[in-house]
Amino acid sequence: MTKTVNHWIGGKTVEGTSGQYGPVTDPATGAVTTQVALASVEEVDAAVAAAKAAYATWGTSSLAQRTAVLFRYRALLDAHRDDIAALITAEHGKVHSDALGEVARGLEIVELACGITTQLKGELSTQVSNRVDVSSIRQSLGVVAGITPFNFPAMVPMWMFPLAIACGNTFVLKPSEKDPSAANLLAELAAEAGLPDGVLNVLHGDKIAVRPARGRRRGGLGGVRLRR
Repeated sequence: MTKTVNHWIGGKTVEGTSGQYGPVTDPATGAVTTQVALASVEEVDAAVAAAKAAYATWGTSSLAQRTAVLFRYRALLDAHRDDIAALITAEHGKVHSDALGEVARGLEIVELACGITTQLKGELSTQVSNRVDVSSIRQSLGVVAGITPFNFPAMVPMWMFPLAIACGNTFVLKPSEKDPSAANLLAELAAEAGLPDGVLNVLHGDKIAVRPARGRRRGGLGGVRLRR
């Protein structure tokens, strides 16, 4: 029986309900080894709703709490380098050494996210004019989304969501349907590191998931108005 890659929504695997699936092939042989669930408009809405619900608490969490999760996440990613690289090789076709290099470049950004606290400090300038002080603060945006390409199935997502969640946002990731499994493993490891349910969601799909439905103001990640 063909293995199915399903969505990761609200901290758990969620089976696709659209009835639509895409083939995932082994580039070395051309054989179809896996099928991936392709999200419907309703499933896109469900992923965004999960992220929005999680933002209510994650957006107000402390920097110490966020970075503690990211440090644990970095350790888990390091321990599972070979597992992530093996998925990249199986679905993208990179040799194992190149796939390991991709994981390493993604880990560099996770490490940057671990030290994000110094970048999130506000500023205060006193006496910029007569009896005038100027202050600034940095605030999270809310729910953000990333639509990532086929060529770097682990690295490009790792360039996006660790920084976003370190800054207090929640995230919906739509990886390429051609090599989707690495994204699911990244999300599972994040949950193991203690990331709260709904902060990181992985939604698989094709053009239906990324383009607004005709006549609707929302309907795909490319057309959803992501708000707090």
